[in-house]
Amino acid sequence: MGILSSLAKRGGKSAAPRIGKIAPGATEDFLQKALAGAVRGGGPFDSAEKVSTEALAEADGDVDAAIEALIASHTRLAGVQGFLTNIGGVVTSVVSIPANVSGLVVLQLRMHAAIARLHGLDLTDPGVRAALLVTLLGHDATEELVKDKELPGNARWLVGNGDAGPETGRRVAAAVAAALIGALGGKQLASTVGKRVPVFGGVVGAATDARATKRLGKEAAQDLRPA
Repeated sequence: MGILSSLAKRGGKSAAPRIGKIAPGATEDFLQKALAGAVRGGGPFDSAEKVSTEALAEADGDVDAAIEALIASHTRLAGVQGFLTNIGGVVTSVVSIPANVSGLVVLQLRMHAAIARLHGLDLTDPGVRAALLVTLLGHDATEELVKDKELPGNARWLVGNGDAGPETGRRVAAAVAAALIGALGGKQLASTVGKRVPVFGGVVGAATDARATKRLGKEAAQDLRPA
C-alpha cells in the first residue's frame, strides 16, 4: 500500500494503459526531474541534505529518531494542499499531471532521499537513485511489477546494483511513472488533464495522502540501507 493506493482511492486505476506508450520519453523525464528537485530543493523547499542534517541534529545524532521525525514532518506536509501544489508546479511542464499530485511525488522523494542519506547512501549513485523511484510504489505494487518483469528488482536490490547501467535507470523510471500515472486514469489523463485543472484541489485527499506518505516512509526506512 502506497501512493498507488492513494491515487486509486481518488477514482483512478492501478492497472491502466502505460503512459509511456502515449508520450514516449515524457515519463522518465518527469520522474528524473522530480527526483532532482527533491534532492536539490529550491526556494522555500529545502534539499534532502538540509532536512536530513537538521533532523539528525535535533535528534542528537540518533539516526532512527531522525528518520521517525522526518516521516512525521513529511506526513504532516502531505496534508497541506497549497504546499503540494506549489511543489508540483516545478515538474508539471514535463508531462501533464496534476500539480498537487506531482507535488506529493516530490515531497515523498525528498523524504526517501533524506532517509537514504541518513543511512549513509550516496544520492548520486545510479542504483540508489533508481531505488528512490521504486520506493514511491510501496512494497506490494513493487513486487507485482518485479513478478511481471517490468522492474528488474525491488528497492533493496537496486541499492546494491548501482553498476547496472543507465538502461536500468530508464527502465525503472518508465515503469514507476507508468504505474503512478496509470493510477490517475491512464491514457485519459493526457487528453483531459488541462480541462480539469479547476477541480484538482478536490481530487487529492489530504488524509489519504498523509497515510500513504507515512506508510511509504516506513517502508523506505527498511529498504534504503547499505547492501
